Amino acid sequence: MSDATRSEHDLIGHREVPADVYWGVHTLRALENFPITGIPISLSPYLVAALAAVKQAAAAANHDLGLLDDERYAAIRRACEEIRDGELADEFVVDVIQGGAGTSTNMNANEVIANRALELMGHAKGDYHVIHPNEHVNLSQSTNDVYPTAIKIAIILATHDLLEAMQVLEDSFSRKADEFHDVLKMGRTQLQDAVPMTLGQEFRTYSLMIAEDRARLSEAVLLLHEINLGATAIGTMLNAPAGYVPSACGHLAELTGLPLVSAIDLIEATQDCGAFVQLSGTLKRVAVKLSKICNDLRLLSSGPRAGFNEINLPAVQAGSSIMPGKVNPVIPEVVNQVAFQIIGHDMTVTMAAEAGQLQLNAFEPVICYSLSAGISRLREAILVLSTRCVDGITANVELLRSEVENSIGLVTALNPYIGYEAATDVAKEALATGRGVAELVLARGLLPREQLEAILRPEILANLTRPDR
Repeated sequence: MSDATRSEHDLIGHREVPADVYWGVHTLRALENFPITGIPISLSPYLVAALAAVKQAAAAANHDLGLLDDERYAAIRRACEEIRDGELADEFVVDVIQGGAGTSTNMNANEVIANRALELMGHAKGDYHVIHPNEHVNLSQSTNDVYPTAIKIAIILATHDLLEAMQVLEDSFSRKADEFHDVLKMGRTQLQDAVPMTLGQEFRTYSLMIAEDRARLSEAVLLLHEINLGATAIGTMLNAPAGYVPSACGHLAELTGLPLVSAIDLIEATQDCGAFVQLSGTLKRVAVKLSKICNDLRLLSSGPRAGFNEINLPAVQAGSSIMPGKVNPVIPEVVNQVAFQIIGHDMTVTMAAEAGQLQLNAFEPVICYSLSAGISRLREAILVLSTRCVDGITANVELLRSEVENSIGLVTALNPYIGYEAATDVAKEALATGRGVAELVLARGLLPREQLEAILRPEILANLTRPDR
């Protein structure tokens, strides 16, 4: 950035803006007013691209209606296309959390697009009598319809990426379920021995949990396809000409490839954040269940000598600066932490949605940040969990089987064969002596060895061959 400046003015007065930047005085004010997170909206590429798509669709609608001449429209359209292709991303500099219901973000986009369009037409940046950020780029629009529409598009696209990552993890657990299909182990309830199952059944459950959440997330994101573009300030369509709403919505659907529809009641749609709350709650559901799975992986791999030691997680880094040989479950741990943050984000979204007043919610910036950050981090965490942990898990097969044969829980499976009273006596002696249940059953002559071995097969103990399955 050079020392040269250009003079721009707004409601507050005149300011000098660096001559070589594409943003203008409104963005400058926002930079001064909102030094909150240090995270610019440029780090939300889906949002920047969505803003450009909304502006391009609006320009197309205004051109269709004769409100924007061919030359201005062509320049604005090309500027928007460049931004959607990833150019000028560094010019989107306002903080992700800001006052003003997103006005600073909208004006940042208006100024960048206007100045790039001016450049394309051979004019200097700031030559706003030719293309003006408000009068031309923001024509027929308000922050209150542009910003929520762009947020919805950005979150839809980010969620699509998250759904793909969830499919990867679901497949990873499914492959492990197949690999561990007949690996016998003890199931546990309340951390106490319950009844036998297989490690494959345990991992199949994780795969199905991810699949179920993927389905619910797919449903929740559908609500975001209803937009309020054309509502302008409060939903009354003031300053949006007749025909603008269907035209702008149609152009935007074509540009994004998304089945976007205009809300039936734009006043309601402009103030209602229910779709964001619904999606946030579903993300929290995903995070909670994923964290539970990671808790299980940490517990099942605990040890290796003084813990469960049923499975082995891949060793990805040394675990201690003082304890030689220690390896920690760092991948599940980082996923847990991402989940904790998403749960916190859900409370933020809830309170921000609740705090809306009358015809507008002023807190959509923090809703946008909370959802976008949560979706992005959850996606990355899921991919790391799949590729750097689940794919490399191995089972301690012999240990698992010996635990079944020595567990008191085995008597439940033997109860139909030896009777409740005999099973109770075996359990009591096993507890008192430390001897294995199978050993005691043979010693007491309650079952012949051949029958006991047949009963101890995984398909019998874990009901793998139930005819009603």
